[in-house]
Amino acid sequence: MVIDPVLDMSLWITLCSVGFFAGLIDAIAGGGGMLTVPTLLTSGLPPHVALGTNKLAASFGSFTASFAFYRKKLFSPSFWRIALISTAIGAITGTLIVNFVSGEFLEKYIPVLIILTAIYTLLSKSTINDVCGLPVKTMLVKYKQCVQGFILGFYDGFAGPGTGAFWVSSSNILYKIDILLSSGLARSTNFISNFFSLLTFIYLGHVNFLLGISMGVFIMLGAWVGAHWAIKFGGKFIRPVFITVVILMSVNLAYQAWLN
Repeated sequence: MVIDPVLDMSLWITLCSVGFFAGLIDAIAGGGGMLTVPTLLTSGLPPHVALGTNKLAASFGSFTASFAFYRKKLFSPSFWRIALISTAIGAITGTLIVNFVSGEFLEKYIPVLIILTAIYTLLSKSTINDVCGLPVKTMLVKYKQCVQGFILGFYDGFAGPGTGAFWVSSSNILYKIDILLSSGLARSTNFISNFFSLLTFIYLGHVNFLLGISMGVFIMLGAWVGAHWAIKFGGKFIRPVFITVVILMSVNLAYQAWLN
């Protein structure tokens, strides 16, 4: 059943404010879901509905950011076609599987997963700041796209937080492309996994449309600002913002999970 509770003003303002900041950060460096999912959980939504609602909200931002990168020619749909298809298949598969996981397990599992994701992205040394083009499209590159797309699409459909950050880090390693091209790929594949996971969550009845659309509009605004900041200032701007946000979110999530 799709739940649409009446929002009080303070909760609505909190969700929209978090949505704008999450969209801003997600467009710059990924990881916005590490902020929105805990916020939706603390609003009182069951875990499955929180994940589904987050997919609706996140789709607004990921579409806005991916379109901005595409317009600046920082994403080539034809080159990454296999990655996009594999991501969609992985997202649907992950969403169907998470439907069979108990809500009690997800309540304990999600905060820990987010913290581990934050630590991984903080310690990752793979970011490349020098501008370079796309790699030659060999069979090996196609295979990498297929495996990477399915695994990260599956993760986004199953849980989601930090998917954009995983795309940026893994793309740097697999294809040796600069962070702007990695970010363009991450935003676009993130939209694909968000959208197909959302369709699956809607089919399963795990989406709160009122909360999702409210957050989504502000995520979209934040994503528009963040994408243009990232394109304008480049890798030297993105990396320190990414590190700072990961640290802040890690500390906040640790407090919520263990001390609050």
